[in-house]
Amino acid sequence: MSKQIIPFNKPFVVGKELFYIAQAVMNGGIAGDGQFTRLCQEWLEVNLGCPKALLTHSCTAALEMAAILADIGPGDEVIMPSFTFVSTANAFVLRGAVPVFVDVRKDTLNLDERLVEAAITEKTKAIVAVHYAGQPCDMDALLRLCDKHGLILIEDAAQAILAREKTRALGTLGHLGCLSFHETKNVISGEGGALLINDPRLIERAEIIWQKGTNRKAFSRGEVSKYTWVDVGSSFLPSELTAAFLYAQLEQGESINTHRRSLYESYYHQLASLEADGYFTLPRAQGGKPANAHIFYLLMRSNKERGELIEFLRERGIYAVFHYVPLHDSPAGLRYSRSVGDLPVTQEVSACLVRLPLFSDMSSRQVAQVCAAIFQFFAGAREA
Repeated sequence: MSKQIIPFNKPFVVGKELFYIAQAVMNGGIAGDGQFTRLCQEWLEVNLGCPKALLTHSCTAALEMAAILADIGPGDEVIMPSFTFVSTANAFVLRGAVPVFVDVRKDTLNLDERLVEAAITEKTKAIVAVHYAGQPCDMDALLRLCDKHGLILIEDAAQAILAREKTRALGTLGHLGCLSFHETKNVISGEGGALLINDPRLIERAEIIWQKGTNRKAFSRGEVSKYTWVDVGSSFLPSELTAAFLYAQLEQGESINTHRRSLYESYYHQLASLEADGYFTLPRAQGGKPANAHIFYLLMRSNKERGELIEFLRERGIYAVFHYVPLHDSPAGLRYSRSVGDLPVTQEVSACLVRLPLFSDMSSRQVAQVCAAIFQFFAGAREA
């Protein structure tokens, strides 16, 4: 009998994706900014509470739009964590700016707001708050710093769809927010993203940048007699096929997150005794509840033990992975960025974090299988 495979991630459908895609085709237009693009944007505006949402073909594209809207240019500095995906930094390097890396907190793995002010210089233009695993940064502290120093606050909320800080959705707290709908996220469209424009003063220009630098949106509303090139921009729109798939997922977004929270809490309760025995550290969710249960991770005692656990699980058909190599240590990071301090928490977390399987149609039985294998691993370690 072949052993059961538990993948790290598994793309899924909720039911209406193919129906909506067929409807988009029958509508006679499958380029961007059609019916399903508008439905998705309206859904985000209503359910997240932002003045304007624009779908993009990726979160990377949303970040690149945010960099343009923030008027980032050569020599500007943008403060961000090193423990993040490369797109967070790339979007600003493409504008000629310098990412300035600050360490993260060990409890949330988010940007340590207590270290940010020391990194601000006369060249600083923006701060990027990355909500790791969908858990919120200390947005109040970061907003105070931005107000004090006249900075733009951009949220990299790639992992945070429908996650909230108190009553407000992540991605809607800064001037701009960026979402991802990549197939590894909670709500998916294969590739996809969205830019949330929370400062109404930026909406008109955002639409122009989104439409390749033209005033086409104003033209479509009858505000101008013809459209033309008026600013920088690019092809940031997804197709209607992508938007149709996404709309089906958005309609089920809350139920998706509810199921993922149940899986997260099952992991937590089953593994709590091993944490109590000192084998690893479990995630620390704000208020004791995972915001949207995007990631469940363990912080192991060493890099060596992490590698051994990943290999042990893989031999049993369970696929766990580690996460980011710190950007400040990467070849491009050394070339394009600078760091404030040695970033010891970033280094430790990067060396010791392991992500366990967590996907939207995972079963509680599969969670139990993963946990049983982890107990087996540490039983062997005790015997050794």
